[in-house]
Amino acid sequence: MTLNPSIMQAVEQLGYRVTVGDVAIQAGLNVAEANQGLLALASDAGGHLQVADSGDIVYLFPKNFRSILRNKYFQLRLQEWWKKVWSVLFYLIRISFGILLTVSIALITITIIIIITAANSDRDSDNRGNNFGGGFFFFPDFFWYFSPDYNTHYQQRRYQRREQSDLNFFEAVFSFLFGDGNPNANLEERRWQEIATVIRNNQGAVVAEQISPYLDDIGEGYKRDYEDYMLPVMTRFNGQPFVSDQGQIIYYFPELQVSAAKKHRRSISVYLEEFPWRFSAAGSGQIMLSAGLGILNFVGALVLGSLLRDGTAAAQLGGLVAFVQGIYWLLLAYGVGFLGIPLLRYFWIQWRNQKIAARNRDRLSRARLLASADSSLQQKLDFAHQFAKEKVIGNEDLVYSTETDLLEQEVERSAQMEAEWQRRLDES
Repeated sequence: MTLNPSIMQAVEQLGYRVTVGDVAIQAGLNVAEANQGLLALASDAGGHLQVADSGDIVYLFPKNFRSILRNKYFQLRLQEWWKKVWSVLFYLIRISFGILLTVSIALITITIIIIITAANSDRDSDNRGNNFGGGFFFFPDFFWYFSPDYNTHYQQRRYQRREQSDLNFFEAVFSFLFGDGNPNANLEERRWQEIATVIRNNQGAVVAEQISPYLDDIGEGYKRDYEDYMLPVMTRFNGQPFVSDQGQIIYYFPELQVSAAKKHRRSISVYLEEFPWRFSAAGSGQIMLSAGLGILNFVGALVLGSLLRDGTAAAQLGGLVAFVQGIYWLLLAYGVGFLGIPLLRYFWIQWRNQKIAARNRDRLSRARLLASADSSLQQKLDFAHQFAKEKVIGNEDLVYSTETDLLEQEVERSAQMEAEWQRRLDES
């Protein structure tokens, strides 16, 4: 069984009674793919086909079709189970980096204390205190992060700046390291949804200039003048070109003109906008805390490395010190990576956002050309309006449905025709 999740979601959003065009628009799918997906879903979930007198088909699904599929197919149950398990596993992965940072700092700190304490064990308590304060100057700074005074100060600053973040400390560490995912992961899906919506808003007939603000790399010169960039759109939604007597091309899409219910005009952006990448969804205070702890971890690793350099301390003390020496290079690598990855990612995001801004400007400029249409473009738009139409298939338009027996439908239809004939006789 290969059921498309986006088709199932579209069916639910559209009220369980849909046409191929409805689903293609809602999910941004190829018309042929939407048609095949609806047929497969109707077959597996007990859906019904309603045929209008025009030959158009409406698909009607039971509202519990997901339960029907779960009961019918083990694979679907397994997928839903794995989705829940993966959400838990991914959360554990996210918080693991913050836990590793805390463990790394703790190991480094405790090991340094053990080595310094052992080195000064032959001195009196006053000298130990003086050596401790001078040789490990950054310790008070470290404990300051975890002191009540710091927490109060941090909360006050956060309240004053009115910064809000839904992330806890461990999630913020992961966000600082790796960000929060691609904000344009569904860009292609959004692109085709918005193009289909533009076509539906214009009742199935458009000109190329109405579609170009949602496309990329449409080219210049010959390619733009001859509107080659419309070929993928026509292929995806079964469009048909038509040329006017003046040589102007418009495009109409019969499948997208048919709907199972009256649709209101949907408001969408005048161009496809890509969202800029964010460095992190964590608040600035959380970012500063993560960076500060990363610096502390790295500096502590360097200090620890100088103490473990000759191997004497590990040989004499053994235990935890020997264990930390064995994994020292892992601790140092983690410290370098904790600071290096966000730094590289910051510059990469700047470069990426410049590219995104350039593409957004290009699409916006095409949208502005459409907004200030000249006489030639207005003539094309008027010509496209001649092909615009909307067909809504209601129950009164049906000639056949798989919900009931064919003989019953014929009897019911004959009775309706006789009633209509009698009404016309009475009126005459």
